[in-house]
Amino acid sequence: MSRITPLILATALFMENMDSTVIATSLAAIAIDIGTDPISLKLALTAYLVALAMFIPISSWMADRFGARNVFRMAMLVFVLGSIACAFADSLFAFVAARFLQGMGGALMTPVARLVLVRSTPRHDLVNAMAWLTIPGMIGPIVGPPFGGFLTTYFSWHWIFLINVPIGILGIVLVSKFLPDTTRVAPRAIDFKGFGLAAPAFALFAFGTSVISLPALPPMVGVVATVIGILMAFLYARHALNTDNPLFDLRLLRFPMFRSAVVAGTFFRLGQGATPFLFPLMLQLSFGYTPFESGMITFSAAIGAIIAKFVAHAIFVRIGFRTALTVSTLVSAMGLLAMGLYTPETAIMLIIGILVFVGFWQSVFWTGSNAFVFADIDDKDAGQANVMSQVSTQLSIALGVALGGGMLELSTALHGGELVLADFHFAFMVLAGVCLISTVMFFRLPKDAGHQLTHAGGGAH
Repeated sequence: MSRITPLILATALFMENMDSTVIATSLAAIAIDIGTDPISLKLALTAYLVALAMFIPISSWMADRFGARNVFRMAMLVFVLGSIACAFADSLFAFVAARFLQGMGGALMTPVARLVLVRSTPRHDLVNAMAWLTIPGMIGPIVGPPFGGFLTTYFSWHWIFLINVPIGILGIVLVSKFLPDTTRVAPRAIDFKGFGLAAPAFALFAFGTSVISLPALPPMVGVVATVIGILMAFLYARHALNTDNPLFDLRLLRFPMFRSAVVAGTFFRLGQGATPFLFPLMLQLSFGYTPFESGMITFSAAIGAIIAKFVAHAIFVRIGFRTALTVSTLVSAMGLLAMGLYTPETAIMLIIGILVFVGFWQSVFWTGSNAFVFADIDDKDAGQANVMSQVSTQLSIALGVALGGGMLELSTALHGGELVLADFHFAFMVLAGVCLISTVMFFRLPKDAGHQLTHAGGGAH
């Protein structure tokens, strides 16, 4: 039973992880079919990430209130319905709305899956069970781009979403048949006022920054949405600092290493967030590759990421968090800079080699930053720190997509013509500069920062 439970839960996580990478290789084809331009589809990526940021904070409360198994089944059903809606979308608005619905399901699947696993697995089996649960997180990004490119090139982009239907139905049946209905605990108090302020603040800010320069809407719509989002964020901050159990406890930012992990990590993700959106588009629109060919190229980064999983811990033990995080963000920034120099004449094996190398160090960053969040956090605050880091991750990636698309639009507007390779180069150069800010911030950490995470006897984590 210890393997059946995590593998059943992994059905949903595989579906979600693959879906998040599969769409990137199909954006150009989707844009043509629904009558919009590929840059505008950044709204669809942003909508998914904003839905994650909005609903992850209430996932554990819902699991306690309605039962983890029930919420997990509901999350899978919502994700499947969102997938069907994506496949039948015939306009930009319909596609964005469908991706938001998918994001609502995805926001509940991952945290609730972990909760179900913890509550249904004996403690002595938990590490092994978690290892089985993380397998889809590693396989999904590898399978996603080439699989999505294959379906889009040789069948139709609709199948990248319709394939989720049988997987999701199988997952719901298996969950109902094999997963125990774990004992519910009394739900903790939830900050509904904070949720009412924070959720629309996230949504309006991300939406506003994404649409300011889109031709589909007047620029003032984006400006007004962004301003209202910022205003609601300020109202939330004032509320949170005067509430005993806020949705996000901003007071945790007083801890220097937690603050560095969130703030410096935000600049890293702002730089990297647009890459899955921009790079496949550049390969298809400027280099002339098919979705399948571009997917076969981009998936190589995941190979480096998997290799890193086996040695990341040893790297942090050997050279420490400051050096590892500095090097990983620097290499990632240089990878973005390289993308800003590629041309159709650049050797494919060189591009793939750089992607594998950069993917390795990006994986080192993700592994280290996920732990570094807890470097100076007490056990009692670990849950809040986890929620804040997850939400800041999703929001900063969403804003990275908006930034990357915005730079494309700005560059195109400056020369007043069609989208050309130089526009992609400009966007990648800007993103590389933003990513470098995180390198500077991590370099300024104390030399022994995070020492307690790799040596026995230290730290709260």
